[in-house]
Amino acid sequence: MRMRSVWLLIVSLVLVTGCDAFSSAPTYGGLSVGAFNYTPYNLSRFVIYDKYGNTASGGGDLMPGSGAGSLSCCYKLKGTAFTVKWEVYDADEAIKDLYAPIQKIQKITEIHLPPTKLVGGAGERVLGLHFYPDDHVEFEFRNDLRGTRIFYAKIDDWLYKKQGKTFDPNSGEDAAAFRRTARIASEGWLKYRLTNTQDLQQYVYYTLLVNPRFDEHPAIQKILAETKDTPGAFGAAMENLPPTVVDALKRNRAQDKQKGDSHG
Repeated sequence: MRMRSVWLLIVSLVLVTGCDAFSSAPTYGGLSVGAFNYTPYNLSRFVIYDKYGNTASGGGDLMPGSGAGSLSCCYKLKGTAFTVKWEVYDADEAIKDLYAPIQKIQKITEIHLPPTKLVGGAGERVLGLHFYPDDHVEFEFRNDLRGTRIFYAKIDDWLYKKQGKTFDPNSGEDAAAFRRTARIASEGWLKYRLTNTQDLQQYVYYTLLVNPRFDEHPAIQKILAETKDTPGAFGAAMENLPPTVVDALKRNRAQDKQKGDSHG
């Protein structure tokens, strides 16, 4: 009778968990998935694949900096090695011809995720995917979609106010300006791993309105080296940049423009 009870218990486990009952690979069930897009492109779709035939998908035309969209539920993923196939498109190119098919850019990223303990039940377990400008993707288990890591909208709003303009999200011109802000901010992440809003505000401002090569100046290189890995320190230092350095940056930009005009 004892052996029969053990056998029934084993059969019950198999029926409930499938092969996972005898696998050492971590299994994550009842997952919702959502994306955080830090690329300068619109994220239209992504699919996660594990090594056991399970998939999870999401997307929905997420613009740069977005990450508070709807969640897709409920999925199961297993193991520590995953492949993410995702696609983006350049909205600036897409609007040039509204009747032409949108040209999607296909990307593939491999991810290793150490075994992770989950909390909450189905619908409360959120797997957030952070898509970065260098095409790497980070997984993060969480309970909601709050807590994006790069705020392109805040950077753009600050830039508009600094220029004395009123931000109008319904304006096509403003939408193009926002994409330009996101593109420059993503370059700040690519070159210096800047994620802090104040740091990126100053990076975009100086790139766009002072000198696109401002970071080549020795004084700026010194600031970048001294403030590395200290969020907010670069932005604070740039806000207090000596007027002589700012003037030099502006003069260098004018000289570069004159050289370009003469060569043209």
